[in-house]
Order: sequence, then C-alpha cells, then structure tokens
Amino acid sequence: MRFRLRRKEYAAHDRLVMAIVNRTTDSFYDKGATWEDEPAYARVRQAVAQGADLVDIGGIKAAPGEEVTVGEELRRVVPFVEGLRAEFRDLTISVDTYRAEVADAVLTAGADVVNDAWGGVDPEVPAVVAAHGAALVLTHTGGQRVRTRPHRVEYDDVVASVIESLTWQAERALAAGVEKERIVIDPAHDFGKNTWHSVECTRRLDELVALGWPVLVSLSNKDFVGESLGRDVGGRLPGTLATTAISAWQGAHIYRVHEVRETRDVLDMVSVIAGDLLPLRTTRGLM
Repeated sequence: MRFRLRRKEYAAHDRLVMAIVNRTTDSFYDKGATWEDEPAYARVRQAVAQGADLVDIGGIKAAPGEEVTVGEELRRVVPFVEGLRAEFRDLTISVDTYRAEVADAVLTAGADVVNDAWGGVDPEVPAVVAAHGAALVLTHTGGQRVRTRPHRVEYDDVVASVIESLTWQAERALAAGVEKERIVIDPAHDFGKNTWHSVECTRRLDELVALGWPVLVSLSNKDFVGESLGRDVGGRLPGTLATTAISAWQGAHIYRVHEVRETRDVLDMVSVIAGDLLPLRTTRGLM
C-alpha cells in the first residue's frame, strides 16, 4: 500500500508526524498560544525543525465553545494557509474543517489535505476535495453532533462501528471522485467515545490497518489518556507517547500531535525496531 497527500507519496511503513497548529483562542491544550499570527508561524517553523512531516491547521475548537461562523473560520485559516504556502513550498498542509465552503477555500489557498474531523456531516466535502485532487481524512464520531461531548454513548462493538462508518465514508468519497490513495481513516479517539471505547480502539487498531487505508491517530493529550492515568492535560505526555508507540507497532501511519520532537523520536525508534529505518549510528562494541 502506498498513499498520497496531494503532492507527496508515502510507503506503507512510513510514520508521519502531523503537528497541531490551532488558530483559536480556546484550545484545550495551548489556550490560544497560536491565535496570533507571529506565534502561529513560529510554531510551524519549530515543528518543521523538530521533524514534522505536515501541519494541521484548525480554526474551530472541537469541544463546545464560542460559535464560529463560516466567515470567521475562513478569516482564521485562509490567510494563514496562503502565508505558509509562500514560506514553505514543500510542506504538506492540512486543515481541520467539516465545512465544504472552508475546504474549498483552503485548498485553493494551497492546502493539501482536508481533515474532516466530524465524521462527514457536510456531504459536499468529498466532492470539493476530489475537485482539487487533494487528500481527505475521514473520521468516526458515532453520529455525535458537531462540537458536543459524548454522554453515555454505547456500542455493541465500538471497533465494528468504526469500521462500518469509515468504510461507508470511504465508499462515498470514492464515488465523489476522491482517489483511493488519497483517503485516510481515523478512529477519532474521544470523539463520540468514552475512555473504554478509545482504549479498545487502540488495542484493536490493527483491524483498522487491515482495511487497507492509511490510518491517522489523534492521541495527543486526549482525555482517555488523562483518565487512564489520572493526569491533567499538562501531565499526559508519557501516556500519549506510550499509546503512540503501540499504535505505531500496529501499523498506524499519521500521528496528530502537540509535542513533535518527542513523537518523532518514538516513531523513529519503533521504525528501527521494526527494521524500517536504520540507526543513525552503530559504533557500540566496534570501537
């Protein structure tokens, strides 16, 4: 299996770091640290220097919060994408949006990927992505309404639900003209799920990998990590990295993260152990 993120092609054993850049005032993690242009550009430069393969720009907080109109979302992300494309000609740029109008605008501005984080609630998104020859990330939310938290959600088998939903979404995207190698699937940890569900999705991630689509996981500092270990947001990095290593061993391809350098090291170490990457040096016992 090979996959493409618009301009670039990757092999099945590639493990990519997707750095999160929030153009919001109320992110659960950074509390608006990259709301202003200067720190946002600095964040991208730092992420690239630390080994990020792509960046994911978000103009709306996923959780409940202030209403963000289409016009406001466009204002937050389109000029930033244009600026990034001018500065980073080869950087893969993703935008986290569930709106077709925004997807069209950011792809026109130079983005490569639409990360549709709310399970395809706007059915026009795949056609927009296809028209631009871009890549599309599909997610499972269990039918959760946009920007709401799960409450007593139940599944007979959460992984079966993930597979059913993502297979249907992938077929819809193909029918809309999105090329197979440009479709990525994401079980969407915490979205429409409680902690038990997210843990189960991690434990059985190989079942998603077996579907034949590249798999993205968004694990970084999520609530399921915090609840598993009893840690607030600031103390969730070790749990995140443990989950990252397990996901990598099971074959996930793209990792949406806040801490780029630490994630890059984890993924590269897994790649060395798996035989997909050579150690940077091997002088021990030889000198």
